[in-house]
Amino acid sequence: MAHVRRFDHVGITVANLESVTAFFVGLGLEVEGTGSVQGEFVETVCGIPGAHCQIVMLRPPDGGSRLELSSFVTPDHVPGSPAPMANELGLRNVSFEVGDLDAAVEAVAADGYGLIGGLGEYENSVRMAYVRGPEGIIVSLFEQLG
Repeated sequence: MAHVRRFDHVGITVANLESVTAFFVGLGLEVEGTGSVQGEFVETVCGIPGAHCQIVMLRPPDGGSRLELSSFVTPDHVPGSPAPMANELGLRNVSFEVGDLDAAVEAVAADGYGLIGGLGEYENSVRMAYVRGPEGIIVSLFEQLG
């Protein structure tokens, strides 16, 4: 029996909810909703007594799977690796298809977010780049060719 019905979202815990939200909105995601959760529900689910977090839910223009950004009010967040690489265990990257890779890379660079490596092309079918986004988040941007 298949238990999964659909892919819903990926969640990322961040320290600065406002700046990370602005980065992803700048790429073209739309804010679907915001909120705050605390109390027994979130404490039970997260396994963190006293948990209270702010959440922003983002969606792509096509209405596909969403990106949840959360920032803990209490307890304080625990910093991760400031500049993780793709071979580190854990969440590898968040990936988005873009219409024009060069323009997308230029736009995030204008906001101070640079390439991790370079722009690669795979078998004349896709161009891709990894960008180091806010708080060290690896964002994969790719453009379909042809």
